[in-house]
Amino acid sequence: MSKKPAQTVLITGATSGIGKATAKLFAKRGYNLIITGRRADRLKTISEKFKIKYGTIVHPLCYDVRDRAACEAAVASIPEPLKQIDILINNAGLASGMDPIHEGDVNDWEIMIDTNLKGLLYMTRLISPQMVERRKGHIINVCSIAGHEVYPKGNVYNATKSAVEALTRSMRLDLFQHNIRVSMVSPAHVEETEFALVRFHGDEEKSKIYEDFNPLTSKDIADTILFIATRPKHVNIQDIIILGTQQGSATMTDRSGRKFD
Repeated sequence: MSKKPAQTVLITGATSGIGKATAKLFAKRGYNLIITGRRADRLKTISEKFKIKYGTIVHPLCYDVRDRAACEAAVASIPEPLKQIDILINNAGLASGMDPIHEGDVNDWEIMIDTNLKGLLYMTRLISPQMVERRKGHIINVCSIAGHEVYPKGNVYNATKSAVEALTRSMRLDLFQHNIRVSMVSPAHVEETEFALVRFHGDEEKSKIYEDFNPLTSKDIADTILFIATRPKHVNIQDIIILGTQQGSATMTDRSGRKFD
């Protein structure tokens, strides 16, 4: 009996945090990987490590999801054996700045809108047609609790993630008739990522926001994404909202100490 070919998964924003942790789990499970990001050195290191350690195919694509032409060129450059994407994980995303709306930096706004929303749209538009043609595929969007609950000074980040939540539901209505699953995972606080460092523009002191409680880890979210992707074909997980035990909502956190170290 011939061995079933490995599925191919494309993960955006795979050079750190949730994206990197997710790529590792899929590599361990024998999937062919296409990993994307802006940092060529990290993509090369991760690719070489996973190839050696897990014996899987890993193809790096270095580009910025905010750049539509770069997205198009990157997808066009995928080698033939990997061109049929079985799972698209729209993970690339960030928060930039945390100011009240009347003091917000427009550059921060544009970075978040272009990355969190337009980048997801560009990649989905490029990959979904082949899924429709084959009547096969799964799109998993990484959203946030910020897409379900707003909080002070979260304004534009909240808006972009709320848009991801609405877009995911709309995509599902467009694509379910083509046998394509569309899912989403919405995490709260997650450490082992660069999220806080990027939000506070590289200020390491301000980014130390996880020291007095146990947040989720990037592996927790990667485990959840893998769970979503490996359900039976007749099962489509709509959304998983996931918080750490010490977090009650987007704005309520028990900061009385790390209880689970």
